[in-house]
Amino acid sequence: MTVQDDTGKLLSAQDPVPVEVENPDSTSPVFLVCEHAGRAVPARLGDLGVSAADMERHIAWDVGAGPVARLMAARLGATLVRQNFSRLVIDCNRPLDAESCIPPVSDQTPVPANQGLNESQRRQRFDDIHRPFHDRVAGLLDARAGQGRPTLLVAVHSYTMRLNGGSERPWHLGLLYNRDDTLAQRLMSHLAKRTPGLNLVFNEPYSVDDYTDYTIPVHGETRGLPHVLLEIRNTEIRDDAGQAYWAGLLSDALGDVVEAMDL
Repeated sequence: MTVQDDTGKLLSAQDPVPVEVENPDSTSPVFLVCEHAGRAVPARLGDLGVSAADMERHIAWDVGAGPVARLMAARLGATLVRQNFSRLVIDCNRPLDAESCIPPVSDQTPVPANQGLNESQRRQRFDDIHRPFHDRVAGLLDARAGQGRPTLLVAVHSYTMRLNGGSERPWHLGLLYNRDDTLAQRLMSHLAKRTPGLNLVFNEPYSVDDYTDYTIPVHGETRGLPHVLLEIRNTEIRDDAGQAYWAGLLSDALGDVVEAMDL
């Protein structure tokens, strides 16, 4: 583990870019984001003091979510904004003032490089990784609004079946929202018709709020866009077959929603 500098930039030329966009000029109403797609760590932060095995776990990224989002983007011809760095470096679905934005401990696993950071060090990560991701999302949404194009904002996530010391979380898919359930309700209806045997639920294993979420409150609710945050149980999407199945199912159901809303 190396120590984060207080000055200058966190990222160097050898690091990946913090945000990538697929199909930026898409005319599809569906607009996808995947805040926890990657698990890269800036070279200046070394390994964060976290083992390689732990970097494979849900604490470092949303297992399988990135490939599912990419397959959905390809199937729908939709824009996808994808984040490349580990959520242990900074969680791009948290506001900076939330402790879990740069977690000192995640699911009982200490993250030494995140402990004792001062405000300048926290801000450095925010400015170099978090802000570029959301600036790109905002810019693309601004462009769509300027062109009068309808947008359904869909955030793609995954969750672990069991947290350390917790009980089993049995749902296959959670559809999350806070103040506006319009898209979640519509999508649930079409998913239930297509797959009556799946365990689908609203606002599990989490729910959306202003403190523990960023994308939906800032880009969905503030703009008045229909939105939903998808939480797929990661046991479902650990391999290519599972990722293809869920990408197909979700894409087809979203296509049903687009058709029903006449977008």
